[in-house]
Amino acid sequence: MSASNMPSRRTALKFFAAAPMLPLGALSTSALLAGCASGGTTMAAGGMSSAAFASAAFTGMAAPSLANAAAMATTTVASSLQVTLADGSTRAYKLAYQPFFITGDQVPDGKGGTTLAGAYVDIFNRPIMDKSVAGKERQFFSDCPDGTSLLKLPTASVKGVKGNTVFAVVQFEYTNTDQGGADTYGTLPSPIAVLTLDQDPATGKLSLVKYHNVDTSQAQGLWITCGSSLSPWNTHLSSEEYEPDAPFISENKLFKSFSKNLFGDETVANPYHYGHLPEVTVNPDGTGTLVKHFCMGRISHELVQVMPDNRTVFMGDDYTNSGLFMFVADKEKNLSAGTLYVGKLGSGFSINPADAGAKVSWIKLGHATSAEIEKMADTLKPSDIMTALKVDPKDASFTKVFYNGTANWIKVKPGMEKAAAFLETHRYAYLMGGSMGFSKMEGTTLNIKDKVAYSALQNIQDSMVKTGKGWSEASGIALDKALIAGGVFALNLGGGQVDQAGAAIPSEWVPMNTRAMLVGEDIAPDALGNLANPDKISNPDNLKFSEKLRTLFIGEDSGTHVNNFVWAYNVDTKQLSRLMSMPSGAEATGLGVVDDLNGFMYITSNFQHPGDWNAKLHSKVQATLDPLVRANYKDRFGAAVGYLTADVGGVKLG
Repeated sequence: MSASNMPSRRTALKFFAAAPMLPLGALSTSALLAGCASGGTTMAAGGMSSAAFASAAFTGMAAPSLANAAAMATTTVASSLQVTLADGSTRAYKLAYQPFFITGDQVPDGKGGTTLAGAYVDIFNRPIMDKSVAGKERQFFSDCPDGTSLLKLPTASVKGVKGNTVFAVVQFEYTNTDQGGADTYGTLPSPIAVLTLDQDPATGKLSLVKYHNVDTSQAQGLWITCGSSLSPWNTHLSSEEYEPDAPFISENKLFKSFSKNLFGDETVANPYHYGHLPEVTVNPDGTGTLVKHFCMGRISHELVQVMPDNRTVFMGDDYTNSGLFMFVADKEKNLSAGTLYVGKLGSGFSINPADAGAKVSWIKLGHATSAEIEKMADTLKPSDIMTALKVDPKDASFTKVFYNGTANWIKVKPGMEKAAAFLETHRYAYLMGGSMGFSKMEGTTLNIKDKVAYSALQNIQDSMVKTGKGWSEASGIALDKALIAGGVFALNLGGGQVDQAGAAIPSEWVPMNTRAMLVGEDIAPDALGNLANPDKISNPDNLKFSEKLRTLFIGEDSGTHVNNFVWAYNVDTKQLSRLMSMPSGAEATGLGVVDDLNGFMYITSNFQHPGDWNAKLHSKVQATLDPLVRANYKDRFGAAVGYLTADVGGVKLG
């Protein structure tokens, strides 16, 4: 195309408004559009179709193999996206991965200096040092970035931004080991950071300008922050999973180490301060403020999904003997007070996508404000709330429940029902008749148009199986065998629902039933070592839905795939496409989808703990891949935070 036929910036922006555009690395807008639309079509000035967006489809990639070992030891993307406009013209983009940083990098602090990405600090914001290897002392940094939210503010002012100011909030779940190789899971307070990103208005490329550590001290630090979501009011909704078991906290060596690292004393941390929902508000200067909500149930928060009414919250509960939990806030865009419910299954629960599934009814556990539950957390001991025993007392006043696969006998103290509902939520929900038989309930997300929520069950095992630990017939779940590969369930949403007492639930977005939609397949080890079919999802964890693409994105946390994948599933065509492969031994995390951020679509994706070898799964590849992973990711101590983009060389324009 000659220079005289190059499209103008105005024409380019019109096209951007018509179709979801992936950011294009360093490629300029004029270079992007230097071609003709495919198919016979009416062209706007500058050679671009002026038609509206019609649909999009991903073309998947094959799983990497030892024929190209290097591809198994890094983030590998060989997929593409084809956008179709209303006039039949198309644009195709080869996809690629662009990291903002690898944890352990020195990144800009916005003050002319640098700071350590993923770094750990104590309650006084002092560095926590890894002293496990003499002569190699250094500040701990995470190899496990997780939940990520990408957003913009109506007003923003951060020095160094030349284009559009965009922000990302990134949380770090844990770090796998210290330098000496000792397990450090859960022993360090989870950091969370605000990234200021410079968005190129022409290409959408995002460049890191500032990294700001959010002060978590007012919330007593954070505990194992896993998945996250972006609220409709533009805040980052974090998580604290695997709540510390308060009645038996004296047995918990991990929690003592956490307290020692955070406070300098293994007896200071209070288990009732953890297992809640932190919320981060990004400020226009690229800093962030955090508040922890104590009134949404103290459960194994994986992540939450807020419905379009800005009040109803559907929650993932990543535990054995977990449940379906829902919170309805008193006021829109304010999670500081509301009512907590637990789901109860009707008959028909199945993991067969051909089956209708089971109805869900709801049990009200209680109403509270965050302030009153926080005060209870500050002042009450577990023995003030309930008696919990692991040995049958042979006393009919106690009720047998299962907590994380273990039998407990519990009795709530008189007048302590509210404290039990919000601080001992798992046990109290079981006592009240909730279906507490799920296992590893991970990500949740929402399809607004169809009024369907999606929920990931990473593993379908243990308390879901009649012979499994923690199983009880009362849960309404009675599977004959486990499905380790897990699956994704769909829940239809609606209004007019009532709780167990017949009181109206004030929401039009209440889950009414649940059915299996997409499941994995356990297999005998294949030639590479996979324990689940590599051409199907396995151990789904992160879920996000794109309204514009009509696509459910799925990230894996698999102990059954040699490489974990990110998938795209079109809910209309039922097409499942593999988009991306993580380094072997790494989990796919930080999945997020933004349909339109200043004219560009983004798919965020991180990974954690590369080269975390499992002898049963990785025995055929470890010897080959371990040196490659170590070379790529700081001797396995680093992990990437980034996003899917369009590869410059892969843009096809006719």
